[in-house]
Amino acid sequence: MTAHEHHDPRQATSRRRMLRAAFTATVAGVMGRTRETLAQRPEPDAQDHGTRAAGAPSVDIHAHYFPEPYLNVFNEDGKRFGAEYRMTERGFYYKCPIREAGPQSMRYIDLKQRIADMDRQGVEIQALSLTNPMTYWGDGEVSHKLAVAWNNGASAAHQAHPNRLVALLTLPMLYPDRAVEELNRASKLQGMRGVYAGCNIDDKDLDDPLFEPIWTRVEQLDLPLFLHPIETGRIGGEGRLHPFYLSNLLGNPFDTAIAACHLIFSGVLDRHPKLQVCLAHGGGALPILIGRIDHGWQVRPGTDRVMIGSDYCADMGYERPIQFLDQISLTSDERQMILGGTAKRILKL
Repeated sequence: MTAHEHHDPRQATSRRRMLRAAFTATVAGVMGRTRETLAQRPEPDAQDHGTRAAGAPSVDIHAHYFPEPYLNVFNEDGKRFGAEYRMTERGFYYKCPIREAGPQSMRYIDLKQRIADMDRQGVEIQALSLTNPMTYWGDGEVSHKLAVAWNNGASAAHQAHPNRLVALLTLPMLYPDRAVEELNRASKLQGMRGVYAGCNIDDKDLDDPLFEPIWTRVEQLDLPLFLHPIETGRIGGEGRLHPFYLSNLLGNPFDTAIAACHLIFSGVLDRHPKLQVCLAHGGGALPILIGRIDHGWQVRPGTDRVMIGSDYCADMGYERPIQFLDQISLTSDERQMILGGTAKRILKL
């Protein structure tokens, strides 16, 4: 019996007032104007970062980064799993047991180009995070080395640009003892402001008892937990989401909603009431389905639960995240919270 199987689902979840108190959703992907429409707007002054007029620094909480030391582990310890990383003039390529990709843009790696892009976008601070293939494909030793390499590399990026970059640490989640060990170490590194994990971990849901000691320690350290969809092509049966980029278009928002529901209905959030959970892509499908999920519950919006997230530098990301705020009617205080106020509080900037 798992740690939560004996609970009555109706009693196990107090709902933590559902979205109003349980989750902080990032804004990337929820305001539906196209990139082409946004491109018609004038570019912000690079020196101004697009923030001074608003009176608050802008914080992009959803920005992906590949430090080269992390990728080098593919060629060193990952070889026995068939992993490989190589650089070409067109970009870099990698493969591992769960994923193969390339050519990937050097914007994932090149900090100079990243800072230039941030200036162009009007973003003052990025919170760096990993993306697929994460650290979940090797054995305990490789997974641990991947996490250490990424965390050290992200901290080095912060130290190179301390006023522009912070980071969300990654963990070898399938190995709780190693994960807690790395959490204790990496949380002390310069620039670390939170924890980053997949919405599922090698097809294990986040309420699996395996992860309980990790959530306990994350809560004790008072670090926000940022969840991101991963390997969504397996949702709904083998191959159903492979055509038409549906693994991203549909898989990402549903993987996010599934993760959120497991945390809510299993009682994980009740056992860890101080755990702050951030959902990528505007909360995925959860806000749309909240009435069905929690029938009869009255949900009221709160701008203190929304942050800027560009998904830098993925092809589904947004080149001009700051300009999204121009599309909706906001008070000055609401704009300040979305622009960076809430992210500054969550990340303790």
